[in-house]
Amino acid sequence: MFAHNKRLQYSVHVSECNPGLANLMLEQFGGPQGELAAAMRYFTQALAEEDPGRKDMLLDIATEELSHLEVIGSIVAMLNRGAKGELAEGVAEAAELYRSLQGAGNDSHVTQVLYGGGPALTNSGGQLWSAGYIDSIGDPTCDLRSNIAAEARAKIIYERLINVTDDPGVRDALGFLMTREISHQLSFEKALYAIEPNFPPGKRPGKTEFADVYVNTSQGEGDMRGPWNGDEHFNYVSDREEMLAMDGGDGMARVKTMRPDEEECVAAFATRTASHIDSDPTTGAELGSEET
Repeated sequence: MFAHNKRLQYSVHVSECNPGLANLMLEQFGGPQGELAAAMRYFTQALAEEDPGRKDMLLDIATEELSHLEVIGSIVAMLNRGAKGELAEGVAEAAELYRSLQGAGNDSHVTQVLYGGGPALTNSGGQLWSAGYIDSIGDPTCDLRSNIAAEARAKIIYERLINVTDDPGVRDALGFLMTREISHQLSFEKALYAIEPNFPPGKRPGKTEFADVYVNTSQGEGDMRGPWNGDEHFNYVSDREEMLAMDGGDGMARVKTMRPDEEECVAAFATRTASHIDSDPTTGAELGSEET
């Protein structure tokens, strides 16, 4: 059960209205790294979680993300407040109103006209929010790693948003939201490492002969060695021949057994669609390129 408290988790004080900036803020309202996506990711994970500790954590963070959605949505609404009234009442000349909504070359005029200045469930480019942003797969070690990455991405977006405004109130509120992403990332990391073992994800082990092999498939100037492919942890394979047919076979693809009728159909199909390598037909492209 959810209960709403009308006081925000963090106060929102916007110095002046700025519809262009409001449009950029939509990235964290209805964008792929935004608060709604985070809330839905963790809430749906919590409903299916079997571990009581992780379930409690996921519900806590999911609910907090909804409070963050309210904070960022309030920032958008306050930045849009002046333009919302002007647009609704038509007090300015049409051309001047359009220029004021368009701001510094962004698409705030689109969200203003379509959504009346309210926080729309779109990203800053107008793309509608999608459940496709939710990448949960139902394995806690996998989902926690995805959550850690999601919090890291959201933190970076908040950094970038802070960098594009000099409004002290907006910067202050964004700084709070950014910091909460750090806290959530720490919680998810602690939860991940509380599962022992937690690598590799899932239950089935990998094939031991390939698990610690690093294949240097991109060779030439710029080849580097480091902890990601060092001899301490990996068998470094750079010989091209060793990369082929690593199972010890011939590296070819075939069906071991086919029914006679299947073989007959495949042979007929191959014959019907065979390329005549000795032919050199004139093509439409050649006809079109001839001088007339």
